[in-house]
Amino acid sequence: MSHTRSIALGSALAAALLLSGCGAEVEADGDAKASEKVTVKRCGEPVSYKVPERAVAYEGGSADKLFSLGLTKHVHGYVMPPANPPVSESPWASEYAKVKMLSDDLLNKEIVVEAKSDFVVAGWNSGFSDQRGITPKILDKLGVQSFMHTESCFNYPGYPQKVTPFNALYSDLERLGKIFHVEKKAGQVVGDLKKRVAAVKEKAPKGDPVPVFLYDSGTDQPFTAGSQVPPNDIIKTAGGKNIFDGLDERWTQVNWEAVTKAEPEVVIIFDYGDQPAKKKIEFLKKSPHTKELPAVKKNNFFVLDYNEGISGPRNIDGLEKFGKYLRELKR
Repeated sequence: MSHTRSIALGSALAAALLLSGCGAEVEADGDAKASEKVTVKRCGEPVSYKVPERAVAYEGGSADKLFSLGLTKHVHGYVMPPANPPVSESPWASEYAKVKMLSDDLLNKEIVVEAKSDFVVAGWNSGFSDQRGITPKILDKLGVQSFMHTESCFNYPGYPQKVTPFNALYSDLERLGKIFHVEKKAGQVVGDLKKRVAAVKEKAPKGDPVPVFLYDSGTDQPFTAGSQVPPNDIIKTAGGKNIFDGLDERWTQVNWEAVTKAEPEVVIIFDYGDQPAKKKIEFLKKSPHTKELPAVKKNNFFVLDYNEGISGPRNIDGLEKFGKYLRELKR
Protein backbone atom coordinates (compact mmCIF):
# COMPACT_ATOMS: atom_id res chain seq x y z
CA MET A 1 0.00 0.00 0.00
CA SER A 2 1.31 3.46 -0.65
CA HIS A 3 0.36 6.67 1.00
CA THR A 4 -0.56 9.55 -1.20
CA ARG A 5 -0.56 13.28 -1.06
CA SER A 6 -1.50 16.07 -3.40
CA ILE A 7 -1.39 19.81 -3.46
CA ALA A 8 -2.61 22.48 -5.72
CA LEU A 9 -1.61 26.05 -6.18
CA GLY A 10 -3.15 28.63 -8.43
CA SER A 11 -2.92 32.31 -9.27
CA ALA A 12 -0.14 34.67 -10.23
CA LEU A 13 2.73 35.64 -7.96
CA ALA A 14 1.60 38.63 -5.94
CA ALA A 15 3.87 41.09 -4.22
CA ALA A 16 2.35 40.01 -0.95
CA LEU A 17 1.36 36.39 -0.36
CA LEU A 18 -1.19 35.36 2.21
CA LEU A 19 0.46 33.54 5.09
CA SER A 20 -1.09 30.48 6.62
CA GLY A 21 -3.20 30.64 9.73
CA CYS A 22 -2.40 34.02 11.23
CA GLY A 23 -3.28 36.09 8.19
CA ALA A 24 0.11 37.79 7.98
CA GLU A 25 1.63 38.50 4.60
CA VAL A 26 4.91 37.28 3.24
CA GLU A 27 6.86 39.11 0.54
CA ALA A 28 8.98 37.65 -2.20
CA ASP A 29 12.61 37.74 -1.04
CA GLY A 30 15.06 40.36 -2.19
CA ASP A 31 14.89 41.46 -5.80
CA ALA A 32 13.63 38.11 -7.01
CA LYS A 33 11.23 38.39 -9.89
CA ALA A 34 8.54 35.95 -10.86
CA SER A 35 10.15 35.58 -14.27
CA GLU A 36 13.48 34.42 -12.86
CA LYS A 37 14.21 30.71 -13.01
CA VAL A 38 15.92 28.86 -10.17
CA THR A 39 17.52 25.44 -10.13
CA VAL A 40 16.27 23.21 -7.32
CA LYS A 41 16.63 19.47 -6.84
CA ARG A 42 13.66 17.21 -7.50
CA CYS A 43 14.85 14.20 -5.54
CA GLY A 44 18.47 13.94 -6.79
CA GLU A 45 17.81 15.67 -10.12
CA PRO A 46 18.56 19.38 -10.62
CA VAL A 47 15.52 21.01 -12.25
CA SER A 48 14.99 24.58 -13.48
CA TYR A 49 11.78 26.15 -12.11
CA LYS A 50 9.85 29.33 -12.77
CA VAL A 51 7.43 30.59 -10.12
CA PRO A 52 4.23 28.51 -10.38
CA GLU A 53 0.88 30.25 -10.74
CA ARG A 54 -1.54 27.29 -10.76
CA ALA A 55 -0.16 24.67 -8.39
CA VAL A 56 -1.99 21.44 -7.68
CA ALA A 57 -1.33 19.58 -4.44
CA TYR A 58 -1.97 15.90 -3.82
CA GLU A 59 -3.04 15.11 -0.24
CA GLY A 60 -2.81 17.08 2.95
CA GLY A 61 0.95 16.94 3.40
CA SER A 62 1.57 18.66 0.07
CA ALA A 63 -1.04 21.36 0.54
CA ASP A 64 0.04 22.00 4.13
CA LYS A 65 3.62 22.58 3.02
CA LEU A 66 2.50 25.23 0.54
CA PHE A 67 0.05 26.88 2.94
CA SER A 68 2.62 26.95 5.76
CA LEU A 69 4.87 29.03 3.48
CA GLY A 70 2.09 31.53 2.81
CA LEU A 71 1.63 30.43 -0.80
CA THR A 72 -2.15 30.13 -0.95
CA LYS A 73 -2.36 32.62 -3.83
CA HIS A 74 -0.25 30.29 -5.95
CA VAL A 75 -2.43 27.25 -5.31
CA HIS A 76 -5.13 26.48 -7.86
CA GLY A 77 -6.47 23.40 -6.12
CA TYR A 78 -5.95 20.10 -4.36
CA VAL A 79 -6.75 16.41 -4.78
CA MET A 80 -7.78 14.49 -1.66
CA PRO A 81 -8.19 10.70 -1.87
CA PRO A 82 -10.58 8.90 0.52
CA ALA A 83 -7.86 8.06 3.05
CA ASN A 84 -7.20 11.72 3.82
CA PRO A 85 -9.21 13.12 6.75
CA PRO A 86 -11.40 16.19 6.07
CA VAL A 87 -9.46 19.35 5.26
CA SER A 88 -11.58 21.12 7.89
CA GLU A 89 -9.34 19.41 10.47
CA SER A 90 -6.20 21.08 9.11
CA PRO A 91 -4.59 24.06 10.88
CA TRP A 92 -4.81 25.64 7.41
CA ALA A 93 -8.52 24.94 6.92
CA SER A 94 -9.15 28.60 6.03
CA GLU A 95 -6.55 28.35 3.24
CA TYR A 96 -8.08 25.18 1.80
CA ALA A 97 -11.36 27.09 1.62
CA LYS A 98 -9.75 29.65 -0.72
CA VAL A 99 -8.71 27.12 -3.38
CA LYS A 100 -10.49 24.43 -5.40
CA MET A 101 -11.18 20.84 -4.43
CA LEU A 102 -10.33 19.15 -7.75
CA SER A 103 -10.98 15.51 -6.94
CA ASP A 104 -11.57 13.06 -4.11
CA ASP A 105 -9.79 10.29 -5.99
CA LEU A 106 -6.17 9.42 -6.76
CA LEU A 107 -4.01 11.87 -8.70
CA ASN A 108 -4.09 11.49 -12.47
CA LYS A 109 -2.89 13.32 -15.57
CA GLU A 110 -6.40 14.33 -16.67
CA ILE A 111 -7.00 16.30 -13.45
CA VAL A 112 -3.75 18.20 -13.92
CA VAL A 113 -4.39 18.99 -17.59
CA GLU A 114 -7.99 20.04 -16.99
CA ALA A 115 -6.86 22.37 -14.19
CA LYS A 116 -4.32 23.99 -16.55
CA SER A 117 -1.83 23.45 -13.75
CA ASP A 118 1.79 24.55 -14.07
CA PHE A 119 3.07 22.77 -10.94
CA VAL A 120 2.19 19.52 -9.17
CA VAL A 121 3.32 18.49 -5.68
CA ALA A 122 3.09 14.83 -4.68
CA GLY A 123 5.20 11.88 -3.58
CA TRP A 124 6.77 9.11 -5.61
CA ASN A 125 4.42 6.10 -5.63
CA SER A 126 2.05 8.18 -3.53
CA GLY A 127 0.55 10.49 -6.09
CA PHE A 128 3.02 10.10 -8.93
CA SER A 129 2.83 6.62 -10.40
CA ASP A 130 4.12 4.77 -13.46
CA GLN A 131 1.08 2.50 -13.31
CA ARG A 132 -1.37 5.41 -13.41
CA GLY A 133 0.58 7.29 -16.06
CA ILE A 134 1.47 10.40 -14.08
CA THR A 135 5.17 10.88 -13.41
CA PRO A 136 7.49 13.89 -13.33
CA LYS A 137 8.90 12.82 -16.71
CA ILE A 138 5.44 12.63 -18.29
CA LEU A 139 4.56 16.04 -16.87
CA ASP A 140 7.88 17.47 -18.10
CA LYS A 141 6.85 16.53 -21.64
CA LEU A 142 3.55 18.35 -21.13
CA GLY A 143 5.34 21.47 -19.88
CA VAL A 144 4.02 21.01 -16.34
CA GLN A 145 6.51 21.46 -13.51
CA SER A 146 6.53 18.99 -10.65
CA PHE A 147 7.97 18.58 -7.17
CA MET A 148 8.36 15.40 -5.13
CA HIS A 149 8.48 14.99 -1.37
CA THR A 150 12.09 14.25 -0.45
CA GLU A 151 10.89 11.55 1.95
CA SER A 152 9.52 9.66 -1.08
CA CYS A 153 12.76 9.96 -3.10
CA PHE A 154 14.22 6.91 -1.36
CA ASN A 155 13.20 4.63 -4.22
CA TYR A 156 12.72 7.11 -7.07
CA PRO A 157 14.26 5.49 -10.20
CA GLY A 158 17.29 7.25 -11.63
CA TYR A 159 17.53 10.03 -9.05
CA PRO A 160 17.08 8.48 -5.61
CA GLN A 161 17.79 10.46 -2.48
CA LYS A 162 17.93 9.09 1.05
CA VAL A 163 17.23 11.62 3.78
CA THR A 164 15.88 11.02 7.28
CA PRO A 165 12.16 11.95 7.41
CA PHE A 166 12.28 15.16 9.47
CA ASN A 167 15.28 16.42 7.48
CA ALA A 168 13.32 15.59 4.32
CA LEU A 169 10.47 17.80 5.58
CA TYR A 170 12.86 20.69 6.23
CA SER A 171 14.45 20.17 2.81
CA ASP A 172 11.05 20.31 1.07
CA LEU A 173 10.11 23.58 2.75
CA GLU A 174 13.50 25.11 1.87
CA ARG A 175 13.31 23.90 -1.75
CA LEU A 176 9.75 25.17 -2.15
CA GLY A 177 10.92 28.46 -0.63
CA LYS A 178 13.49 28.76 -3.42
CA ILE A 179 11.03 27.85 -6.18
CA PHE A 180 8.54 30.50 -5.00
CA HIS A 181 11.23 33.04 -4.01
CA VAL A 182 10.20 33.05 -0.34
CA GLU A 183 13.44 31.72 1.16
CA LYS A 184 13.19 33.96 4.20
CA LYS A 185 9.74 32.68 5.10
CA ALA A 186 10.89 29.09 4.55
CA GLY A 187 13.81 29.66 6.89
CA GLN A 188 11.47 30.96 9.58
CA VAL A 189 9.08 28.02 9.23
CA VAL A 190 11.89 25.45 9.32
CA GLY A 191 13.52 27.19 12.27
CA ASP A 192 10.28 27.03 14.23
CA LEU A 193 9.76 23.34 13.45
CA LYS A 194 13.33 22.52 14.52
CA LYS A 195 12.82 24.32 17.84
CA ARG A 196 9.67 22.33 18.51
CA VAL A 197 11.46 19.06 17.68
CA ALA A 198 14.37 19.95 19.97
CA ALA A 199 11.97 20.74 22.82
CA VAL A 200 10.35 17.29 22.59
CA LYS A 201 13.74 15.57 22.34
CA GLU A 202 14.97 17.42 25.43
CA LYS A 203 12.01 16.20 27.50
CA ALA A 204 12.06 12.59 26.23
CA PRO A 205 12.10 9.89 28.93
CA LYS A 206 15.57 8.65 29.83
CA GLY A 207 16.67 5.04 29.89
CA ASP A 208 15.88 2.26 27.44
CA PRO A 209 13.61 3.49 24.64
CA VAL A 210 10.06 2.12 24.68
CA PRO A 211 9.51 -0.48 21.92
CA VAL A 212 6.74 0.80 19.63
CA PHE A 213 4.81 -0.90 16.83
CA LEU A 214 2.99 1.23 14.27
CA TYR A 215 -0.08 -0.54 12.94
CA ASP A 216 -1.29 0.81 9.64
CA SER A 217 -3.50 -1.99 8.35
CA GLY A 218 -3.67 -5.66 7.39
CA THR A 219 -4.96 -8.79 9.09
CA ASP A 220 -3.09 -11.67 7.42
CA GLN A 221 0.08 -9.58 7.44
CA PRO A 222 0.50 -6.16 9.06
CA PHE A 223 1.45 -3.04 7.13
CA THR A 224 3.77 -0.79 9.12
CA ALA A 225 6.37 1.98 9.03
CA GLY A 226 10.01 1.32 8.17
CA SER A 227 12.84 3.76 8.83
CA GLN A 228 12.17 6.03 5.84
CA VAL A 229 8.81 7.57 6.84
CA PRO A 230 7.93 10.28 9.40
CA PRO A 231 6.56 7.99 12.16
CA ASN A 232 10.06 6.54 12.59
CA ASP A 233 11.43 9.98 13.49
CA ILE A 234 8.36 10.73 15.62
CA ILE A 235 8.90 7.57 17.66
CA LYS A 236 12.67 8.02 17.98
CA THR A 237 12.59 11.72 18.88
CA ALA A 238 9.88 11.20 21.51
CA GLY A 239 11.95 8.53 23.30
CA GLY A 240 10.71 5.31 21.74
CA LYS A 241 12.11 2.75 19.33
CA ASN A 242 10.23 1.67 16.22
CA ILE A 243 10.44 -2.13 16.33
CA PHE A 244 10.92 -2.06 12.55
CA ASP A 245 13.43 0.77 12.31
CA GLY A 246 15.94 -1.75 10.99
CA LEU A 247 13.93 -2.02 7.78
CA ASP A 248 15.34 0.30 5.14
CA GLU A 249 11.86 0.87 3.71
CA ARG A 250 9.03 3.36 3.67
CA TRP A 251 5.59 1.82 4.32
CA THR A 252 6.05 -1.93 4.25
CA GLN A 253 4.53 -5.32 4.96
CA VAL A 254 5.92 -7.52 7.75
CA ASN A 255 4.70 -10.67 9.55
CA TRP A 256 2.95 -11.10 12.88
CA GLU A 257 5.71 -13.33 14.23
CA ALA A 258 8.16 -10.43 14.04
CA VAL A 259 5.69 -8.20 15.90
CA THR A 260 5.14 -10.79 18.64
CA LYS A 261 8.87 -11.36 19.08
CA ALA A 262 9.55 -7.63 19.53
CA GLU A 263 7.03 -7.36 22.42
CA PRO A 264 6.03 -3.72 21.80
CA GLU A 265 4.92 -1.79 24.87
CA VAL A 266 3.04 0.79 22.78
CA VAL A 267 1.05 0.44 19.56
CA ILE A 268 0.57 3.51 17.37
CA ILE A 269 -2.62 3.20 15.36
CA PHE A 270 -2.39 5.03 12.04
CA ASP A 271 -5.82 6.59 11.63
CA TYR A 272 -7.30 7.47 8.26
CA GLY A 273 -10.61 7.71 6.42
CA ASP A 274 -11.18 4.20 5.15
CA GLN A 275 -9.30 2.48 8.01
CA PRO A 276 -10.69 3.91 11.29
CA ALA A 277 -8.62 3.47 14.46
CA LYS A 278 -11.44 1.93 16.52
CA LYS A 279 -11.75 -1.09 14.22
CA LYS A 280 -7.99 -1.63 14.20
CA ILE A 281 -7.85 -1.63 18.00
CA GLU A 282 -10.75 -4.10 18.17
CA PHE A 283 -8.88 -6.41 15.79
CA LEU A 284 -5.64 -6.26 17.79
CA LYS A 285 -7.50 -7.10 21.01
CA LYS A 286 -9.08 -10.20 19.44
CA SER A 287 -6.31 -11.51 17.18
CA PRO A 288 -4.32 -14.46 18.58
CA HIS A 289 -1.21 -12.82 17.13
CA THR A 290 -1.55 -9.66 19.17
CA LYS A 291 -3.97 -10.00 22.10
CA GLU A 292 -1.12 -11.05 24.45
CA LEU A 293 1.26 -8.26 23.45
CA PRO A 294 2.30 -6.05 26.40
CA ALA A 295 0.92 -2.95 24.65
CA VAL A 296 -2.45 -4.57 23.96
CA LYS A 297 -2.86 -6.07 27.44
CA LYS A 298 -2.11 -2.67 29.00
CA ASN A 299 -4.30 -0.85 26.47
CA ASN A 300 -1.33 1.28 25.42
CA PHE A 301 -2.70 2.61 22.13
CA PHE A 302 -1.78 5.97 20.64
CA VAL A 303 -3.76 7.22 17.63
CA LEU A 304 -1.70 9.08 15.01
CA ASP A 305 -3.68 11.11 12.50
CA TYR A 306 -3.02 10.42 8.81
CA ASN A 307 -1.63 13.91 8.15
CA GLU A 308 0.64 13.65 11.17
CA GLY A 309 2.17 10.50 9.69
CA ILE A 310 2.71 11.45 6.03
CA SER A 311 5.35 14.05 5.20
CA GLY A 312 4.15 17.54 6.13
CA PRO A 313 4.31 20.20 8.85
CA ARG A 314 1.76 18.30 10.93
CA ASN A 315 4.44 15.65 11.59
CA ILE A 316 5.60 17.91 14.39
CA ASP A 317 2.08 18.14 15.85
CA GLY A 318 2.08 14.34 15.97
CA LEU A 319 5.53 14.36 17.56
CA GLU A 320 4.44 16.74 20.32
CA LYS A 321 1.35 14.64 21.10
CA PHE A 322 3.28 11.36 21.11
CA GLY A 323 6.07 12.92 23.19
CA LYS A 324 3.50 13.89 25.84
CA TYR A 325 1.98 10.40 25.68
CA LEU A 326 5.34 8.69 26.30
CA ARG A 327 6.24 11.04 29.15
CA GLU A 328 3.00 10.13 30.91
CA LEU A 329 3.19 6.41 30.16
CA LYS A 330 3.47 4.11 33.18
CA ARG A 331 5.89 1.28 32.42
